[in-house]
Amino acid sequence: MTARLRLGVNIDHVATIRNARGGGHPDPLRAAHIAAAAGADGITAHLREDRRHITDDDIARLRAEIALPLNLEMAATGEMLAIALRHRPHAACIVPERREERTTEGGLDAAGQIETLTPIVAKLRDAGIRVSLFIEPTPAQIEAAVRLGAPVVEFHTGAYAHLAEADRAPELRRLTDAVALAAKNGIEPHAGHGLTTANVGPVAAIPQIAELNIGHYLIGEAIFIGLDAAIREMRAAMDVAR
Repeated sequence: MTARLRLGVNIDHVATIRNARGGGHPDPLRAAHIAAAAGADGITAHLREDRRHITDDDIARLRAEIALPLNLEMAATGEMLAIALRHRPHAACIVPERREERTTEGGLDAAGQIETLTPIVAKLRDAGIRVSLFIEPTPAQIEAAVRLGAPVVEFHTGAYAHLAEADRAPELRRLTDAVALAAKNGIEPHAGHGLTTANVGPVAAIPQIAELNIGHYLIGEAIFIGLDAAIREMRAAMDVAR
């Protein structure tokens, strides 16, 4: 039997809505509680350098008040390393970050940043934080993850998700091959970016993938059907695929 696929719910864009107006509503912490009740296996939050959505206070409250594992998405900077070491989340996913981008536009170039990433990965691991690298599904990036000693990689699924359904087969094959290669090298494969209930099935069906991290779609659907229902629909779509 294929292992149950975990769902990490990214709550960044609850904070985006809050910050558009200021004040405390809607509260990402409340969204995290709803996600937990709806069947999420973890909470993901990206603390960006410009604090455009999640804030330092959000991370502190999530760490203190949520029983689910917290996956902190972070850039490979000294500031973010210090924050991760202070709060000790269950996991830290190192992502690329550019202030001018609307959202993360691609995977981390781990292969080109070995010297920068090596001490960061080591310090996170020494602190007992599960390290993940958000990378493109390519052999070169997987090889870099092996060299860095990262126990987890999260494959960027944006290229797959943004294609028309009829055109996705080559990208799905690339993702499937990369997942198999990561698993062969003892790395736990995760995936995320751009996934919806309409396109998640083929990705969720890849047997070695242990976790999907999904946010924007769920928060968008919550406008129409509520966050609880959106998460339960995603959970059901993932379970059917498995």
